[in-house]
Amino acid sequence: MKRFKKFYIEITNACNLSCSFCPQTRRPPEFMTLETFSKILDGIKPHTEYIYFHVKGEPLLHPKLDEFLDLSYEKGFKVNITTNGTLINKVRDKIILKPALRQINFSLHSFDGNEGESNKDEYVNNIISFVKEALNITDTLFSLRLWNLDVDNTTNLQANKNRYLLSVIEKAFNLPYKIEEEIHAGHGIKICDKVYLNQDHEFQWPDLNAREDNSPGFCYGLRNQVAILVDGTVVPCCLDGEGVINLGNIHKTPFSEIVENQRSNHIFNGFSRREVVEELCRKCGYRKKFNDISK
Repeated sequence: MKRFKKFYIEITNACNLSCSFCPQTRRPPEFMTLETFSKILDGIKPHTEYIYFHVKGEPLLHPKLDEFLDLSYEKGFKVNITTNGTLINKVRDKIILKPALRQINFSLHSFDGNEGESNKDEYVNNIISFVKEALNITDTLFSLRLWNLDVDNTTNLQANKNRYLLSVIEKAFNLPYKIEEEIHAGHGIKICDKVYLNQDHEFQWPDLNAREDNSPGFCYGLRNQVAILVDGTVVPCCLDGEGVINLGNIHKTPFSEIVENQRSNHIFNGFSRREVVEELCRKCGYRKKFNDISK
């Protein structure tokens, strides 16, 4: 029985932003029903304890987010949410005291990734206000993410833009140091108890039109992570946002059978041999993060 540390469930593929770093999905916008979500939780119970509301889309848009959290708790799951944070004030009262909520990841790079967004003060202060309130009354963990550094470190134009956000965070948490002097790309720092900040380079989503890399490689897809899209399609990881590697659908086949079928095992065993068997995986730059493992 395969077990997964990260189990991504895309409760919606709709989003209220159009970020430059995130390709817009070609799938029709959809919101998962509570019935489908309940079916998924029952089917994945032997495989994980932690679920992540993430693939494409903005989970805070879901009108029944509070009910999804309640059902997760009822069935024994801990929930991690990844969000752009723009809607946090609208859902504050619906989520802040939910016992299923383990961690919220705020993608702060979303603000600068959208043309026309102007009130950065309001954006970041709403997030900080929510975090501070939650710290006083819950055990929820928080990750503030700036995954937008220039790949070309000779310019680091985005690092200059990030300085404002970092200065606001420094002041809000009374930090006795400059974050920029302590943090490095790919690594995080602890801001205070239960609050972390992570900074990294922007990565490219895998694309079938990208250049193919046939070198040996390794990935944790189907090894410690897996994902289910809003329509029930099972894919190996959270970066297959279009369902290119369609392993099966939970509306037709039990999840436990899907992750043990021929295609799933071919992917899993291929990575065990450091062989990248799927075309999309050969066109995914993210797996290069695991180059040391693949040697």
